[in-house]
Amino acid sequence: MMNIVYNTLKLHIDNVTETTFEPTALAVFRYQVQNNPLYQEFINLLGISVEEVTKIQQIPFLPIQFFKYHTIKTQEWLPEVVFTSSGTTLQNPSKHGVRSLDWYNQCAFKAFEAQYGALENYAVLALLPSYLEREGSSLVFMVEQFIKRSKNPYSGFFLYNTDELLQVLGQCQLKNQPVLLLGVTYALLDLAKEHPKALKNVVLMETGGMKGKRAEMTKTAIHAVLKNAFGLEQIHSEYGMTELLSQAYSKGNGLFEPSATMRVLIRETTDPLHLLPAQKTGGINVIDLANIDSCSFIATDDLGRSYEDGTFRVLGRFDASDLRGCNLLVGEEV
Repeated sequence: MMNIVYNTLKLHIDNVTETTFEPTALAVFRYQVQNNPLYQEFINLLGISVEEVTKIQQIPFLPIQFFKYHTIKTQEWLPEVVFTSSGTTLQNPSKHGVRSLDWYNQCAFKAFEAQYGALENYAVLALLPSYLEREGSSLVFMVEQFIKRSKNPYSGFFLYNTDELLQVLGQCQLKNQPVLLLGVTYALLDLAKEHPKALKNVVLMETGGMKGKRAEMTKTAIHAVLKNAFGLEQIHSEYGMTELLSQAYSKGNGLFEPSATMRVLIRETTDPLHLLPAQKTGGINVIDLANIDSCSFIATDDLGRSYEDGTFRVLGRFDASDLRGCNLLVGEEV
């Protein structure tokens, strides 16, 4: 019986629309309270009655720090992979077990291709040195799958072999081959400083993070440097993290559009159970329906602002939270 419920929920998630998002999220909420002991205890300690939760604004969000100290799992299963967060050696990393890599890939492909078109249209070039040098990065895994799906001979990872990257970029330019160049922020800034060059037919996407390699900069300042160095009108961004299986993408100006399985709500910083209206700054809560096997309702350590159309901005981090690779400091966007 439980497998029927689970498979039905996954089918609804896979086909979710703007109209069906809320009823699907509420069904996932009830399923996870019933089958995730930690989330169930969290709900009980808050004194929340599941029957009284009739809209997504009433759903309690699990603090993201729980992924550091607990195994977050709905039902019993063995993970095919465990993703771990970045951070300093003194920080306890977050761990997120993934029940099905096929499910992860399915969600990641749909999220990207809904906004950018088929990955097969691109040569996917990845400049992610610090991520490649550690185990368990969800970003590296996702980009690796993008590279495979692109089926393009130019696609690949570039650690510190900048010359090879420049050569491949040049060949793609000559052949008018569309390029998706994904890079950790500090590596893209290094590339901009050492090899400024006008790029055509390139989607330049920063994934955030200085990794202690450079002084922190605002996203606005970073994008200005990259636009100037590469002659691009917009710098794209990806918003994702170890604890989420869904991603959001920005096509410029730091304005993120969540994937179909994702929605962002903003909470009051001093009262986490109170949600804020659009255009108010607070903590970012994420509904991630793809997290059907862990927890779909996560209170992140990011500060942000949402808008009536569902888009949002990431404006910074809470002071006491970890420095992590996928986030930047406050920018000047309004």
